[in-house]
Amino acid sequence: MKTEEIVETQLATAMADLEKAKQRVVELRRQLPTESVADYELTGPAGCKKLSALFGDKPDLILIHNMGAGCPYCTMWADEFNGVLHHLESRAAFVVVSPDAPEVQQRLAGKRGWRFRMYSAKDTTFIEDMGFGSEEEHYDSHAMPGVSALHKKPDGSIVRVARDFFGPGDLYCGVWHLFDLLRDGPGEWEPQFQY
Repeated sequence: MKTEEIVETQLATAMADLEKAKQRVVELRRQLPTESVADYELTGPAGCKKLSALFGDKPDLILIHNMGAGCPYCTMWADEFNGVLHHLESRAAFVVVSPDAPEVQQRLAGKRGWRFRMYSAKDTTFIEDMGFGSEEEHYDSHAMPGVSALHKKPDGSIVRVARDFFGPGDLYCGVWHLFDLLRDGPGEWEPQFQY
Protein backbone atom coordinates (compact mmCIF):
# COMPACT_ATOMS: atom_id res chain seq x y z
CA MET A 1 0.00 0.00 0.00
CA LYS A 2 1.21 3.48 -0.82
CA THR A 3 1.76 6.03 1.94
CA GLU A 4 -1.16 8.07 0.63
CA GLU A 5 -3.51 5.07 0.84
CA ILE A 6 -2.32 4.27 4.36
CA VAL A 7 -2.97 7.85 5.51
CA GLU A 8 -6.41 7.88 3.84
CA THR A 9 -7.30 4.62 5.61
CA GLN A 10 -6.06 5.97 8.95
CA LEU A 11 -7.98 9.21 8.38
CA ALA A 12 -11.21 7.32 7.63
CA THR A 13 -10.74 5.23 10.79
CA ALA A 14 -9.98 8.31 12.90
CA MET A 15 -13.07 10.12 11.56
CA ALA A 16 -15.26 7.09 12.36
CA ASP A 17 -13.75 6.94 15.87
CA LEU A 18 -14.39 10.67 16.31
CA GLU A 19 -18.05 10.29 15.34
CA LYS A 20 -18.44 7.38 17.78
CA ALA A 21 -16.79 9.42 20.55
CA LYS A 22 -19.07 12.38 19.81
CA GLN A 23 -22.15 10.16 20.02
CA ARG A 24 -20.85 8.70 23.28
CA VAL A 25 -20.47 12.22 24.73
CA VAL A 26 -24.09 12.98 23.72
CA GLU A 27 -25.30 9.75 25.36
CA LEU A 28 -23.34 10.34 28.57
CA ARG A 29 -24.47 13.96 28.79
CA ARG A 30 -28.11 12.82 28.61
CA GLN A 31 -27.51 10.48 31.56
CA LEU A 32 -26.44 13.31 33.86
CA PRO A 33 -29.06 14.50 36.36
CA THR A 34 -30.80 17.75 35.57
CA GLU A 35 -30.07 20.83 37.69
CA SER A 36 -32.81 23.07 39.06
CA VAL A 37 -32.47 26.67 37.91
CA ALA A 38 -34.05 29.62 39.69
CA ASP A 39 -36.36 31.89 37.73
CA TYR A 40 -33.81 34.72 37.50
CA GLU A 41 -34.75 38.20 36.43
CA LEU A 42 -32.65 39.43 33.51
CA THR A 43 -32.77 42.81 31.80
CA GLY A 44 -33.40 43.34 28.11
CA PRO A 45 -34.03 46.39 25.98
CA ALA A 46 -37.66 46.53 27.14
CA GLY A 47 -36.86 46.05 30.84
CA CYS A 48 -36.73 43.10 33.22
CA LYS A 49 -37.98 39.64 32.29
CA LYS A 50 -38.07 36.39 34.19
CA LEU A 51 -36.00 33.54 32.78
CA SER A 52 -39.21 31.51 32.43
CA ALA A 53 -40.61 34.13 30.03
CA LEU A 54 -37.62 33.77 27.69
CA PHE A 55 -38.87 30.33 26.63
CA GLY A 56 -41.88 31.88 24.89
CA ASP A 57 -44.06 29.02 23.69
CA LYS A 58 -41.17 26.53 23.56
CA PRO A 59 -40.32 24.01 26.28
CA ASP A 60 -36.58 24.32 25.54
CA LEU A 61 -34.18 27.27 25.64
CA ILE A 62 -30.65 27.51 24.29
CA LEU A 63 -28.98 30.15 26.44
CA ILE A 64 -25.59 31.39 25.28
CA HIS A 65 -23.26 32.68 28.00
CA ASN A 66 -21.35 35.51 26.32
CA MET A 67 -18.42 37.34 27.95
CA GLY A 68 -19.54 40.68 26.57
CA ALA A 69 -18.71 43.37 24.04
CA GLY A 70 -14.98 43.30 24.80
CA CYS A 71 -14.41 39.71 23.63
CA PRO A 72 -13.66 39.15 19.93
CA TYR A 73 -14.05 35.38 20.39
CA CYS A 74 -17.56 35.66 21.85
CA THR A 75 -18.42 38.12 19.10
CA MET A 76 -17.35 35.59 16.45
CA TRP A 77 -19.47 32.84 18.04
CA ALA A 78 -22.44 35.24 18.16
CA ASP A 79 -21.92 36.20 14.50
CA GLU A 80 -22.22 32.53 13.59
CA PHE A 81 -25.32 31.97 15.73
CA ASN A 82 -26.93 34.97 14.05
CA GLY A 83 -26.56 33.27 10.68
CA VAL A 84 -28.38 30.10 11.78
CA LEU A 85 -30.85 31.75 14.17
CA HIS A 86 -33.95 30.81 12.15
CA HIS A 87 -32.88 27.15 12.24
CA LEU A 88 -32.20 27.24 15.99
CA GLU A 89 -35.49 28.98 16.78
CA SER A 90 -37.45 26.44 14.75
CA ARG A 91 -36.61 23.94 17.50
CA ALA A 92 -35.99 25.94 20.71
CA ALA A 93 -36.03 29.45 22.10
CA PHE A 94 -32.63 31.16 21.83
CA VAL A 95 -31.08 34.01 23.83
CA VAL A 96 -27.65 35.44 24.51
CA VAL A 97 -26.85 36.61 28.05
CA SER A 98 -23.82 38.69 28.97
CA PRO A 99 -22.68 40.87 31.88
CA ASP A 100 -22.98 44.00 29.70
CA ALA A 101 -25.70 46.53 30.34
CA PRO A 102 -28.64 46.33 27.87
CA GLU A 103 -27.63 49.54 26.10
CA VAL A 104 -24.11 48.16 25.49
CA GLN A 105 -25.61 44.94 24.16
CA GLN A 106 -27.97 46.80 21.83
CA ARG A 107 -25.17 48.99 20.43
CA LEU A 108 -23.08 45.91 19.66
CA ALA A 109 -26.06 44.03 18.20
CA GLY A 110 -26.86 47.02 15.98
CA LYS A 111 -23.27 47.30 14.73
CA ARG A 112 -23.08 43.58 13.93
CA GLY A 113 -26.62 43.09 12.63
CA TRP A 114 -27.51 40.54 15.29
CA ARG A 115 -31.16 39.51 15.31
CA PHE A 116 -31.24 37.26 18.39
CA ARG A 117 -32.57 38.39 21.76
CA MET A 118 -30.02 39.62 24.28
CA TYR A 119 -30.37 39.93 28.04
CA SER A 120 -28.13 41.36 30.69
CA ALA A 121 -27.12 39.54 33.87
CA LYS A 122 -25.54 42.73 35.23
CA ASP A 123 -26.07 43.14 38.98
CA THR A 124 -27.30 39.54 39.35
CA THR A 125 -25.65 36.31 40.48
CA PHE A 126 -26.85 34.49 37.35
CA ILE A 127 -23.44 34.08 35.68
CA GLU A 128 -21.74 32.77 38.82
CA ASP A 129 -24.68 30.59 39.86
CA MET A 130 -24.74 28.96 36.42
CA GLY A 131 -21.02 28.14 36.71
CA PHE A 132 -19.77 30.64 34.12
CA GLY A 133 -18.10 33.13 36.45
CA SER A 134 -14.34 33.58 36.44
CA GLU A 135 -12.02 34.99 39.08
CA GLU A 136 -9.65 36.05 36.32
CA GLU A 137 -10.53 38.94 34.05
CA HIS A 138 -10.39 38.36 30.30
CA TYR A 139 -11.48 40.97 27.76
CA ASP A 140 -12.87 43.21 30.54
CA SER A 141 -15.09 40.40 31.82
CA HIS A 142 -15.23 37.99 34.75
CA ALA A 143 -17.48 35.67 32.76
CA MET A 144 -16.65 32.57 30.72
CA PRO A 145 -18.30 31.71 27.41
CA GLY A 146 -20.51 28.70 26.86
CA VAL A 147 -24.03 27.40 26.57
CA SER A 148 -26.76 26.10 28.85
CA ALA A 149 -29.58 23.95 27.50
CA LEU A 150 -32.65 24.63 29.65
CA HIS A 151 -36.01 22.90 29.81
CA LYS A 152 -39.23 24.25 31.29
CA LYS A 153 -41.36 21.55 32.86
CA PRO A 154 -45.18 21.59 32.63
CA ASP A 155 -45.31 22.95 36.21
CA GLY A 156 -43.20 25.96 35.11
CA SER A 157 -40.02 24.93 36.91
CA ILE A 158 -36.77 25.22 34.98
CA VAL A 159 -33.97 22.66 34.78
CA ARG A 160 -30.64 22.69 33.02
CA VAL A 161 -30.25 19.51 31.01
CA ALA A 162 -26.76 20.23 29.65
CA ARG A 163 -23.99 22.81 29.57
CA ASP A 164 -20.70 23.26 27.81
CA PHE A 165 -17.94 25.82 27.53
CA PHE A 166 -16.75 27.59 24.39
CA GLY A 167 -13.16 27.83 23.22
CA PRO A 168 -11.06 27.60 20.07
CA GLY A 169 -11.70 24.32 18.25
CA ASP A 170 -14.94 23.49 20.09
CA LEU A 171 -17.97 21.94 18.43
CA TYR A 172 -19.96 25.20 18.40
CA CYS A 173 -17.99 27.35 15.95
CA GLY A 174 -17.41 26.05 12.44
CA VAL A 175 -14.68 28.60 11.71
CA TRP A 176 -12.08 26.52 13.54
CA HIS A 177 -13.03 23.32 11.73
CA LEU A 178 -12.79 24.98 8.33
CA PHE A 179 -9.38 26.42 9.25
CA ASP A 180 -8.28 22.94 10.31
CA LEU A 181 -8.64 21.93 6.65
CA LEU A 182 -6.01 24.49 5.60
CA ARG A 183 -2.42 23.37 5.16
CA ASP A 184 -1.23 25.09 8.35
CA GLY A 185 -4.57 25.04 10.21
CA PRO A 186 -5.54 28.26 12.00
CA GLY A 187 -1.89 29.10 12.63
CA GLU A 188 -1.60 32.22 14.77
CA TRP A 189 -5.01 33.50 13.64
CA GLU A 190 -7.26 35.12 16.23
CA PRO A 191 -10.67 36.67 15.67
CA GLN A 192 -10.89 40.46 15.40
CA PHE A 193 -13.84 42.82 15.61
CA GLN A 194 -12.90 44.12 12.14
CA TYR A 195 -10.46 42.90 9.50
